[in-house]
Formats: sequence, structure tokens, C-alpha cells
Amino acid sequence: MNLNKRVDGATRPLLCGLLLAATTAIAYWPALHGTFLWDDDVHLTANPAIVGPLGLKEIWTTSAAVYYPLTSTSFWLQHFLWGLNPFPYHLVNVAVHAAAAILLWRVLILLKVPGAWLGAALWALHPVQVESVAWITELKNTQSGLFYLLAVWFFLKWRDMTTSSTQRAAAWIYALALLTGTLAILSKTSTVMLPVVLGMCWWWKDRRWQWRNALWLVPFFLVSSAAGVWTIWEQMNHARALGPEWAQGWPERVAIAGRMLWFYVGKLAWPHPLIFIYPRWTIDPRQPIEYLPALAAAIGLLLLWRGRNGRRRPLFFAAAYFAVSLFPVSGAFNIYFFRYSFVADHFQYLAAIGPLALAGAGIAAAFRSIKEKNRFMIPATKGVLLGLCGLLTWQQSGVYANPISLWSDTLAENPNAWMAHTNLGAELDDQGRFLDAIDEYRAALRINSNDAGAHNNLAAHLAKLGRQHEAISEWEQAVQIQPGIAEVHTNLAYALAQVGRTPEAFQHWETALKIKPDLVDAHRDFGAALARAGRYDEAIAHYEQVLRINPSDADVQYRLASALQHQGKFENSIAHYRKVLELDPKAAPALNALAWLLATCPEKSLRNGNEALKLALKAKQLSAEKIPQILDTLGAAYAESGQFENAMRSAREALDFPLIQENDAMVIAIQARLRLYQDHKAYHENERTGQSGP
Repeated sequence: MNLNKRVDGATRPLLCGLLLAATTAIAYWPALHGTFLWDDDVHLTANPAIVGPLGLKEIWTTSAAVYYPLTSTSFWLQHFLWGLNPFPYHLVNVAVHAAAAILLWRVLILLKVPGAWLGAALWALHPVQVESVAWITELKNTQSGLFYLLAVWFFLKWRDMTTSSTQRAAAWIYALALLTGTLAILSKTSTVMLPVVLGMCWWWKDRRWQWRNALWLVPFFLVSSAAGVWTIWEQMNHARALGPEWAQGWPERVAIAGRMLWFYVGKLAWPHPLIFIYPRWTIDPRQPIEYLPALAAAIGLLLLWRGRNGRRRPLFFAAAYFAVSLFPVSGAFNIYFFRYSFVADHFQYLAAIGPLALAGAGIAAAFRSIKEKNRFMIPATKGVLLGLCGLLTWQQSGVYANPISLWSDTLAENPNAWMAHTNLGAELDDQGRFLDAIDEYRAALRINSNDAGAHNNLAAHLAKLGRQHEAISEWEQAVQIQPGIAEVHTNLAYALAQVGRTPEAFQHWETALKIKPDLVDAHRDFGAALARAGRYDEAIAHYEQVLRINPSDADVQYRLASALQHQGKFENSIAHYRKVLELDPKAAPALNALAWLLATCPEKSLRNGNEALKLALKAKQLSAEKIPQILDTLGAAYAESGQFENAMRSAREALDFPLIQENDAMVIAIQARLRLYQDHKAYHENERTGQSGP
């Protein structure tokens, strides 16, 4: 037995796998240092199921998962481990992509595809994949891709076992194929074409199709069908992929699908320019030329089909796999992203396997004809090809370093990307570059006056500058354009309330909560407005809804305590003030309010002068300057604890505060309390309302 051959046979696959992982990591090195980008807030950084009060239960039972429950679960676990540091999220995404590339190599070997390692390496290093790997949100692509390839690998293993292994062992492998296929779909539902791909692989291995094989694919089809129907419903009813942007008729959709196929092939052959938002095509269904790409694709597939059992067999398999994989994003179904463009690099993450594996096989076949004396050309050619792909990937990864670089690059290649103008404006706004931000919003609206996001952001910017009426006008336009965005209704309602248009504000808050019943900001602001209007029962209901979502919201706990106090529900009010102080022991307003209530409560059993005094003294200590309301509370606490000299001194100190003279009602109230202290009497509020006080 040749020991060297055994060692070589054992170590060669390991070394090839490590090389594939290492080259992938090097090519994506710039991506590891990137920040969070667009949509990362929806899926991760601002997702209440990840960073807020919700959790794993809500990920699997509510819309918080944005119909990617397993990907959201991965984000939840990562957030638990390392919070919101972007580096490990990028590291995980690159690692998962590298693992998927290694698995693809092994799948291609099972399919006996020549040049399997080269095909997998081309797929891993091709710059068109950067959008999927360098963008944290697209963990849904890399994770679903890993499980998808695992499902194919297990299925092929099972297919090979049915004639040579025990029935029990084969059943376990089949179950693993079904499980990993389900996990792929739960990570991203664009993998719903897996059952078709499994059938194609079976056909490839057997060189023919037997209809009895379809029985083994039925469970996969059932899972895919359920997920597909659910996703279509979610896109229309949750993502709101409805309206004129998605009003294409079937002739237009056929034209889009044909053009899309050639577009993606072109980007694989010549990946320049790669743009985050490509120009959105305008299709005129009355022009016959619009259908030529679809006709050419159909004729090409038909010709390849006719030669499927001959030399064109690999071409047919690669082309059919490519078309099948792209079907979910071909325009047959409404996808929210189509509002911006009908194509995106991340849409062909898995579809690219077909053409790139074919390219690897073609290069391997060409190498067979090279004479032995020129064998050095093989590694040299592979090195140049993969080195070029890796270099382009490295360069493209830098575009995803931060939102400013991403949107700037997008606009450099596609100046009419109105969404990029809007998002660049938001980033500039966050940096305090207000004039530059407003220019971007204006640019977006010049291109697309129906950009509700630009109207909303511009309105928020104007509101910061105190230009409330202009802001309201922009928000009203945003609501007219997209009436289904709850946050815009909330913003408009708040602005309307500030200028005294309270009835209109109430209507918009009600609309916002019909659209999004768990919108915390709407409940909080609506509750505050209702409390100001004296509608405490309704205000309390909204505050309680916020606390059901986030019991740790100290601000709403304080507002609820105040509303309960106005209703004369003093015991409950005290309990919520105490909760505020559990959450934030240095909350001076809550310290003052609780001290006041414990000192002046109409219900004798709830009064506690000594505790009130401690709380009032702490509130005074925490205040940077003397505040008459706190001094008034301190006086009431001193009086309740029998220290009337100190009570009088605090009351007089409050009256000596210069600005208090502008508040006649407060001056009169403190003077009345001072007279009580002079008579050695404590002050207690009106038993019916409990509303007087600081």
C-alpha cells in the first residue's frame, strides 16, 4: 500500500477547502470593516424582535421577522452574543458564504461536473456576489444558500444510497434533505424552486426522468408552495407591493423577464458597472422589440432542450437551472424592491451557480487538450482568472463600507436613483449637514415627485428648523402618495398637534394605529395629546399598550402615573412612579412627582412624609439649578414630616425664584401653602381630583 497516496488522498480535499475559504476571506476583507447599511434597521438594528422588547416568540408568530424567521433568529442570537458591533455580523456573513462555496464544490463533485473546484471558486469570488456578502441584511441570501446546498447534497447522497445502503440509513439522509430544504426556505423564500432543482439534479444523474421520482419531491413541493403563497401575501399586504409601480400587465412582465435573464448573464460575463440600484426599465408593451429578449431566451432554451441528451446537455442544464432559479424574481410576482429597479445583484446569488459552474467545466475541458509540456498554463490561467475576480470583489466590497459611500457610488453610476438621493440626504442629515441633505431631498423629488420617503425626510428636516407649516405640507403630500405608511401619519399628527390642529392630529394617529397597531411612537404621542385634552381613560389605554410592548419604557411609565394621578387613582399612580425609579433612579421629574404625592395625597393611608422628604431632597440634589417646583415639593414634604420651619424656608425660596413671578397661578398656590406652614399645618390636595400641585 502506498502511504503517500493515502495521505495525499486524505489531505488534498482539506487543503482545497481551506484554500477556497482563505481566498474568499481575503477577497471580502474590506467588507469586514463596513458599517450597517440600508434595511439593516428593519431586519436588525431597529427590529423590536432583535433589539427591543420582543423576542424569539414574536419572530415566529408575528410580522417582526419580515417573513425570514430563521434569518431573524440568527440575528437575534448574534445580537445576544455581541450586540450591535457590525464587525462580527460581517464576519459571519463572509464565513457562511465561504462555507456555501465549499459545499457547492462538493455538490458539483457529486454531480460529476468537471472543474468543480474552479466553478465553486468562481461563484465565491465573482464580484456580482458582493451585494449579498458585504450587506449584513443579505445574511438571508448566504444562510439560505448554505441550507439550500446542504439540501441538494443530502438529496444526492440519498439518491446514491437507495441502491446500495440500508433503507433506514437512506430514510435519515432523505429526512435531512427535507429538513435543510425547509431551513433554506425559512431563511429566504426565494429558494422555493428547490424541488424543481432537485428534480433536475436527479435527471442529470440518471440521464433520464422517471415520473415515479416525483413522489419523493412531493414533500418539498408542499413546503415550497406554502412558503410561496405566504410570501406573495406578505409582499402585497405587509410590504405593500401594491400600486402603480406594480401595475404591469402580463405582456410587460414577459418582456421584463426576458430582459432580466440577459441582464444577469451580462453581469456575470462583464461585471461592470455593478450598481446597488440599477436604472428601472420603462417597458412599452406596444413595441414588438420589447419582447425580443424573451423570445430569444425561449428559443435558446428550446434548442438546448432538443439537444438535452447530447453534447448540449451541460448547456441545457446550466441554462435551465439559471432560468428556474430566477423565476421568483422574474416579475411574475410583485416584489417591493421592484419599486426601485427590476433587477439587483443579490437576486442572482444562487442562480449564478449555473453559468459559473458551466464556465468552470468549460475551462477544465479546454485544459484537457493542453499537452503535458504546457501543463504550467493550467494553474497560471486559474490563478489569473480567480485573482482578477478576487481583485474586483475586493474593490467592490469597499463600496459597502458605509451608507455615504454606498449611496454616493450608486448616484455616480445612476444619477436618477431617487431613492439613493433620499437615503443619502438622511445620512447627511444625521451628520448635521443640513443644507446638503435638503439638496438631496429636493433632487429626489425632482426625479420622482411621488417619493413619499423624500417628502417625509424633508418634512422632518423642516420641522427641526422650526418651519412647522412647511413640514406639515410635505407630510400631507407623503400621506397622499403612500397612505399606508403608519410612521408618516404619526409624524404628521405630531406636527398638527403642535400647531393646534388637534382634531386632525387625532385622526392621523388613529389611522397610524389601524395600519400598525403596535407602533409605539403613535401610542405614546397620541396618549400624551389625549392627556392634554383631559381624556385620561383613552390616554391610559395607549400608555398601557406601549408598556405591553416595552415594560421598560420609563417615560411612558411616568406619563401613565401622571394620568392615573389626575384620575385620583393614587395607589396605582404611586406604583408606576416607583416603577419609573426602578428603571431610572435619577429621574428627577419622577422623584419630584412621587415625593409630592406621598406628601400631599388626599388618602391619608398613602401619605409618607419621611419618604417624601428623602425623594424631594434627592430631586433637588440631582437638579443642576434651583427649580421652584422641586422647592415647592420639598416644602410640602417638610410640612408633612412636621418640619414647618424648613417648609416655610423652601416655600419662600421657591417664591424668590425670578421666573416664577410670570406664573400667577403658581405664586398664589405657593403663597397659600406658605400660610398653612406658618400655622403649622401640612398641605393636602383636593380629594376629588388631586390635580393641584407643582
